[in-house]
Amino acid sequence: MELLLFSFRSVGVHLLRHAAPIITRGNRIITKPTSNNLSFLLFSSSSSSSPLLKPRADSSGQYPPETGFQNSNSKTLICLNGFLSFSIVSEKGSFVFKGDERFVGLLQSGKVAEDDAFRSSSTIAAIVTPIGGPPGAVGIVRLSGDKAVEVAGRVFRPAKKKRRKESDCSEDSWRPRSHFVEYGVVVDSKGNVVDEVLAVPMLAPRSYTREDVIELQCHGSEVCLRRVLRACVDAGARLAEPGEFTLRAFLNGRLDLTQAENVEKLISAKSSAAADAALEGIQGGFSSLVKSLRSQCIELLTEIEARLDFEDEMPPLDTDLVISRINKMSEDVESALDTANYDKLLQTGLQVAIVGRPNVGKSSLLNAWSKSERAIVTEVAGTTRDVVEASVTLRGVPVTLLDTAGIRETNDIVERIGVERSETAAKLADVIIMAVNAVEGWTEEDTELLHKIKSDKPMILVMNKIDSATPDTCEQLGDKKEEAFHRSVFTSAVTGQGMEELEEAILEILGLDRVPSGGHQWTVNQRQCEQLVRTKEALERLREAIKDEIPIDFWTIELREAALALAQISGQDVSEEVLSSVFAKFCIGK
Repeated sequence: MELLLFSFRSVGVHLLRHAAPIITRGNRIITKPTSNNLSFLLFSSSSSSSPLLKPRADSSGQYPPETGFQNSNSKTLICLNGFLSFSIVSEKGSFVFKGDERFVGLLQSGKVAEDDAFRSSSTIAAIVTPIGGPPGAVGIVRLSGDKAVEVAGRVFRPAKKKRRKESDCSEDSWRPRSHFVEYGVVVDSKGNVVDEVLAVPMLAPRSYTREDVIELQCHGSEVCLRRVLRACVDAGARLAEPGEFTLRAFLNGRLDLTQAENVEKLISAKSSAAADAALEGIQGGFSSLVKSLRSQCIELLTEIEARLDFEDEMPPLDTDLVISRINKMSEDVESALDTANYDKLLQTGLQVAIVGRPNVGKSSLLNAWSKSERAIVTEVAGTTRDVVEASVTLRGVPVTLLDTAGIRETNDIVERIGVERSETAAKLADVIIMAVNAVEGWTEEDTELLHKIKSDKPMILVMNKIDSATPDTCEQLGDKKEEAFHRSVFTSAVTGQGMEELEEAILEILGLDRVPSGGHQWTVNQRQCEQLVRTKEALERLREAIKDEIPIDFWTIELREAALALAQISGQDVSEEVLSSVFAKFCIGK
């Protein structure tokens, strides 16, 4: 009689009996973390019979820590450093995951071969430095894949080999030492030298993609880079797709999906705050929160399901403690969601349109705000005929200021075009600042202008030139504040008075006043935000189910939903469509 004994911290054999419902959803596999001190014994009581499960060795005959066990039913149970997984195997062989469960979906779609470890089907090459603008001193061509060294060896000739006899070395005999730079030349398929380069080998797994990576540092002209790239392609590499280097890093377990997304954010960062937030995300700030939340969901799920089978043998759940844990998880989710709006502003920036009648000080306001002489300032009304832009930063958010032509009725064709562009800029801006001359006070023209530009966007009334206005006029304007304006500020472009108050008004309207002065440590994008909302709603339904005393069987539904949403954030359970959408945003060389 065969005996299968599992020893767990407190749940016992329940986890094995319910592993499949916990870790599978449809035809996809979702791993289920277990206790850190999980141990198991698999053996047969009969010495003559074969063991129930046999360990799977790798190609070298060794048994790694992440060992897989195959049974007679053609199923593989795998223990991966505290994770349990099941994988269906064919009659010809089995596939043993080694620490990265994300290959499951790719295997089912036929994208990854059934091998003991993920292997890229080809070696890729790309120019990873910018081209198209003024040439730099250095440009880089990157190779990645299991044949990267072989391909590089066909095109790269180390300088030291020039002093050797031709018979001492063949063209494919380059044996680089990882992370040691070599100087030499790159030759094309005809043996012609195309550039002098430095070769930087980074052999697996100590590389960005965890594959063999070779970087050829060339001269920075586009001609040199394209000639070296062409030589690599002729030697057996293929051109990389957008984001394919980072995709391989993700598939090989070097990064999770949130870290990969932050790589793209860092490359396209428009401010120091955006770069800092992206770098924190790459280093795992948000990933650690997601992993913690998912671990808590599955731990609670395990405790609940254990009591479904062992209700008489285990103490009842403390519902107050469960609700407390749910509230704590909900707070963490809310904290992450609070960064979503800030992330959008970091990526897209903010447009602020300054509109008003002619000669109310719009251009002077833009110059004072941006601390530059971007706009021409004269006492002649209608000086500005086109939209003038200037850039500033508010709490790390890049802001584009738009100085517009004074809006009024005019017969001048050029000025009329400028007025039309001003009205268009006001419609497209994120925030509208309407400037009023504090010396003249509120006029009928201001009322007409307000009706033209009035919208549902945030509007701020700026009463400019207060350095020349009388106290009575300023008081009158203060009383004139319309309901259309969210805030009103008194300013002087000449003295700089009120400029800080204007910035604070914009921050308050957009909710950025709650952002730390240095920006958030990390932020979440739209895709991550959608799954966090899904997690939040599942936890809310779970909280209501507990309060309404619904049977605990139904609690597990919401916990699974939350765990699945969190798995999609980190990429532990993600579709090909999502991966394609994420990595299509990358540049070719990343």
